[in-house]
Amino acid sequence: MSSKRIDVVAPGELGADDRKIWREIRAASGAPANPFMDPAFTAAVGAVRAQARVAVLREDGLPVGYFPHERGLAGRGRAIGLGVSDSQGAVLGPGIRLDARALLRACGLSSFEFDNLEAGQDLFSAHSAEELASPVVDLGGGFEGYAQELRRRSPGFCKQTLAKERRLSRQVGPVRFVYDDPDPGALRTLMGWKSAQYRRTGRRDRFAQAWIIRLVDLLARGEDPECRGVLSVLYAADRPVAAHFGLRSPTFLSWWFPAYDPAFGKYSPGVLLQWRMLEAAAAEGIGTVDLGSGPARYKESFKTGELRVYEGAVVRPGPGGALQRLGREPVRAARRFVRDRPRLARTAARTLEGLGRLRER
Repeated sequence: MSSKRIDVVAPGELGADDRKIWREIRAASGAPANPFMDPAFTAAVGAVRAQARVAVLREDGLPVGYFPHERGLAGRGRAIGLGVSDSQGAVLGPGIRLDARALLRACGLSSFEFDNLEAGQDLFSAHSAEELASPVVDLGGGFEGYAQELRRRSPGFCKQTLAKERRLSRQVGPVRFVYDDPDPGALRTLMGWKSAQYRRTGRRDRFAQAWIIRLVDLLARGEDPECRGVLSVLYAADRPVAAHFGLRSPTFLSWWFPAYDPAFGKYSPGVLLQWRMLEAAAAEGIGTVDLGSGPARYKESFKTGELRVYEGAVVRPGPGGALQRLGREPVRAARRFVRDRPRLARTAARTLEGLGRLRER
């Protein structure tokens, strides 16, 4: 009879063998090579978040699974990098069967919250409260095939996009695109744009949190091909007008932090950037670009399909679990109520934008 054990360690305590086994389990599962599910992302979060942990599941002393998470007050657990991670869950070998609450008990957790649980995470999916769509772009047939289909489906959108790029070039200066820009100044510019966008639209400013800035800086300097940051910048007359920082593996790119200079808004620089980025990504061997959950008109224009992600929490009986329910469920219910009513959602968005503009005065 095999012996089973769960060890909980800091991400920095995982060695090269653990990374190798983790990646082998992921590859064997057939799941997308999403960089957020790679051990390098967990290690990066561990470098900037002291509460990051990994439960290592062992059978007869050998690792058969990994569960990255963060542990907060009263044992309240959350997905690793919650708030910025676009794919979450455990990495389990074939045939591994667990009870979610038993796993939490072994980790000393009273609850486990997730907001982008990937499809196929049977361990946690029964505890989801909401299913969300994450639009994706399939570039497996190359960019030209994708572009031809996009022109057939949305000829007006394609013509307008390319016309705006020509207008930008004529009226501002020569347009150039850099797919993997090493300039740290361009990354700082992007963070500034994104921070202002968050405030302008009344959303929580992620770049007001030091750990997120440190995480992005760390991933931008990383060289691990399975999970590294890619900064793409669109320039006009050598001035950055739009940029995006995302994570990539050899075949998968996650759309993460896009922003643009509002002074050039009439040219739709964010859309121009995405068009050129998809072209460059396909040339780099990227087969899938995940645009992330959350509504946005440009995502609907570019997408070829959708992945399913889930939001919810596993909660154990006890004070910690009660705190989780009291703290998160009313917020989630209110957000779902607004999102399911498009007219109310548009009104709420306009109100938040108005408040954001007032704060900037």
